[in-house]
Amino acid sequence: MTEQQNTPDQPIPSQADTAPNDAAGANDALPSVEAQLLAAQAEAADFRDQLLRARAEVENVRRRAEEDVAKARKFAVESFAEGLLPVMDSLEAAAADKSGDVAKLQEGVELTLRQLVQALERGKVKVIDPAGAKFDPHQHQAISMVPADQEPNTVVTVLQKGYLIADRVLRPALVTVAAAK
Repeated sequence: MTEQQNTPDQPIPSQADTAPNDAAGANDALPSVEAQLLAAQAEAADFRDQLLRARAEVENVRRRAEEDVAKARKFAVESFAEGLLPVMDSLEAAAADKSGDVAKLQEGVELTLRQLVQALERGKVKVIDPAGAKFDPHQHQAISMVPADQEPNTVVTVLQKGYLIADRVLRPALVTVAAAK
């Protein structure tokens, strides 16, 4: 701070003269309680607005996710069904055939079976054909145990193939199992 020099023409200010000015300056420097309250209310209103917007956004995201899941469930088999349509066409053509040619019908059935196998493979469906393998209760269903020259608990005969879809058993294979001697 610089020191003021008083000249003979200027009166020396007393403390009484400067106190009210300093108090007024202090009041100007510090906001009043009302001003602080208004500022706090404005900030609270801003936070409330932000909260409401965030809640709305979360609700929109949740709703969109539910719609996506519903669509995924509804149309999950669409590609699988598209793969089966050629099989359906072949079966309808076979049913409409009136020629009576058994060899031609046999050829058509074999072609249709190949189409069906390809459609199942594209749909991630795999065949469980355990002939000669060890019995697995997770993939096989034993119908009976039969005496056989094979090692005990080995699949002797497959009565019906089983199927997996993405490594999950869709239908277990029906088998007969070698009994212990």
